[in-house]
Amino acid sequence: MGWQRAASCRDRAGRRSAMGAREEEFGPSALGTKEHWDAAYERELKNFKENGAPGEIWQVFGEESMTRLIRWIEKQKIPLDSSVLDIGTGNGVLLVELAKSGYTNLTGVDYSLPAVQLSKSIMEKEGLPHIKLQVEDILNPSDALSDFQVCIDKGTFDAISLNPDNAAQKRKQYVNSLHRVLKPGGFFIITSCNWTKEELLKEFQEAGFHLLEELPTPTFCFGGRTGNSVTALVFQQKI
Repeated sequence: MGWQRAASCRDRAGRRSAMGAREEEFGPSALGTKEHWDAAYERELKNFKENGAPGEIWQVFGEESMTRLIRWIEKQKIPLDSSVLDIGTGNGVLLVELAKSGYTNLTGVDYSLPAVQLSKSIMEKEGLPHIKLQVEDILNPSDALSDFQVCIDKGTFDAISLNPDNAAQKRKQYVNSLHRVLKPGGFFIITSCNWTKEELLKEFQEAGFHLLEELPTPTFCFGGRTGNSVTALVFQQKI
């Protein structure tokens, strides 16, 4: 999953108005299913074994999104040994960049086994054996997944919103799980191309997460109005 999930955004770019509002509720999509991502990462894993390429990961969010995210974490002077969880890690490239920035207590989870296999292969190639990678469904996290200082989501909540099987309930499960895995006072950083700032505030702020900051993202102009194609917000779990 992870950044590669941004493919779902292309299908919905036209549904956001220039003011950033979504014009209709999401419909079900294969992009919200585990089967889709298993198949996608099986292909990426095969490609990696054949030519060493980690896969296409910045198609919509852009590499600058990762840079802004890491710069925000560094700006807060969060200790390098703080526990960081990458939710829906995909190929784990964000964790690679965090490790290169000096962070040492990194964990990536994904419900797709091929994604975790791919990310482990990439970590081995990069010489980063200390990064923890495991198969976990964030909607039903194990008890071992807890007390993280920072949780990062870049497209996973988007994909959950497209699940054909009661997506609204799964979004509630996601928020409940986030409370479980994030320590009180911890930071939650979410990047979305399907949800506007106002919509994400409704989903998370009403559930006990305080908005700290909106990170700058690319803008577009349509009909004389300007809006954002991607939303990036930083929340803090209330103590």
